[in-house]
Amino acid sequence: MKALKFGIACLSALFALSAHAADQAPVKKVNGVLVDAHGMTVYTFDKDAAGSGKSACNGPCAENWPPVKAGDAAVSAPYSTVTRDDGSKQLAYQGKPLYTFVKDKKAGDRAGDKKMNVWHVVTD
Repeated sequence: MKALKFGIACLSALFALSAHAADQAPVKKVNGVLVDAHGMTVYTFDKDAAGSGKSACNGPCAENWPPVKAGDAAVSAPYSTVTRDDGSKQLAYQGKPLYTFVKDKKAGDRAGDKKMNVWHVVTD
């Protein structure tokens, strides 16, 4: 009987965790700015062509500007996904791939905004 109750408790916890994970969107709007699931500011890169399905930021660029992972959940407009050079999926907004910035240390930081005049906070 105890084993059955334990098994039911484990299954309930598993279902609760997977339901919670499914509810968590990769990005959300906070104070007029898009942020990732950890509250970190999200950016676009001027060298990415909207709707191209590709990212122009790979290698060392992606080390400084980590791509926002798309995950397995289906997305709907204005969001889409792009396939990166390494085959991973990246979230895009209005066709432009999304990134975070390694120098943003805490939620709400915007150190990457207007960096090199090609990186921009997503405000819509």
